[in-house]
Amino acid sequence: MSHIQLLALSGSLRKTSYNTYALEALKEIAEPYGVDITLGRIDQLPLFNPDREGDNIPPLNTLKAQLASAAGLIIASPEYAHGISGPLKNALDWLVSGDEFPYKPVMLINTSPRAHHALDALKEVLTTMSGRIIDDATVSIPLLGSDLDKAGILQHRDLSNALAAGLKVFCSELQ
Repeated sequence: MSHIQLLALSGSLRKTSYNTYALEALKEIAEPYGVDITLGRIDQLPLFNPDREGDNIPPLNTLKAQLASAAGLIIASPEYAHGISGPLKNALDWLVSGDEFPYKPVMLINTSPRAHHALDALKEVLTTMSGRIIDDATVSIPLLGSDLDKAGILQHRDLSNALAAGLKVFCSELQ
């Protein structure tokens, strides 16, 4: 793995989000391999409205530019009421009509393996959007209830190894 630019999105807006912590840990794991992971922001996006698709929306412009320059996309999303988080679905709705997303390789991280409904729904949405999900790179790590933050994930050998293994598979698909 060398000199690869990736974009990562957390489907959670919580300050103490396991999904965000997992992505932050993955970013640190990736650095020695020459893989640069940018953590994109979805919290400033307005609610999706097709009437605004031609508008100048700076947070959307930034997100689209980050996605366009990334070799792949990594998504970690919580499950809310058996579904994808609202903020993540909103971001994906904004990206659905652009040319940045189709056929983009996607790695998924599930921080609560018992919660599969959102992961299944996310796969359906991404497939519909013409994303190329790399199933062998999907990582499920049991963070729910663990009280682990980024540092805790990095110190936990099994969790950090699982993230590193998923990243290695994902990057091998990009080259």
